[in-house]
Order: sequence, then structure tokens, then C-alpha cells
Amino acid sequence: MAGRFYDQWQVGDRVAHEIRRTVTETDNLLFSTMTHNPQPLHLDAHFAAQSEFGRILVNSTFTFALMIGLSVGDTTLGTLVANLGYDKVVTPNPVFIGDTMHAQSEVVELRPSKSRPGAGIVTFRHQLLNQRDEVVCECLRMALIAGS
Repeated sequence: MAGRFYDQWQVGDRVAHEIRRTVTETDNLLFSTMTHNPQPLHLDAHFAAQSEFGRILVNSTFTFALMIGLSVGDTTLGTLVANLGYDKVVTPNPVFIGDTMHAQSEVVELRPSKSRPGAGIVTFRHQLLNQRDEVVCECLRMALIAGS
């Protein structure tokens, strides 16, 4: 499996995820409509053109989901027992259609599981960056990871 087991992680481990993804108009439109989010900043080019952004703003929950998705292959693929939660989610810069995203992760905390011997909780700080290396999304993710 590509993901690491709990006992293979150390606090301070960093991963630069190699997969990059350019955000398309279809991504934003489908995600917004599938989640019943009618925000005109995401769907109405005329409305968005009159905003401070001057164009359609990509749905921030898509941005968050993309960040997590880009990280899975190098962190928890095949070793995850359960995602336990996300904390301190921030979107400090906007994402626009045509931006190319890449992600990086750092282990900030490790705790052995009290209920599953050998397994443990890994807290990752995930960051999503655009093509200018501006952070567009960041969070802490607590994941219960199997032991090897």
C-alpha cells in the first residue's frame, strides 16, 4: 500500500504530494450543484464579475475536498481505519478556474490508540497551494491509522 502505517510516522515528517490538479469550470459547477450550494459567486459569471474578485470563485468546500484527496495516496491509502475529524480549516486565498493545485502534509502529532493496540492517531497539517505557491486551504486532520 502507498499509505504508511501508524508506527512508520514520526512527528515532523513532511510529504510533498506529487499529483497536481488544474481546477476546471466543470469541477466547480458540478460540486456546487451536487451539494445544493446556489452561491452566485460560484455559479453566476455576471454576478461574480461585479464582486471584488471580478470572476467566478471556486467553491471552498471543493478546494478542501481536493486538498484531502491529493494527500491520501501518500498518507493513508490502505492504512486508514477512520478519519476522526478536521480542525482549523482555513482558506486564506481564493481559488479561480484554471488554477493548478498541489498539496503538502506534515505530521504534527502522534498518539497511540487506547482502543486498538498497535494503531494510533496521526494528526496531519495539510496545505493546498496554487501555482504561485500561495496557500489556498489548510487544516488539521486526525486519522486513526492501522499498525503494521
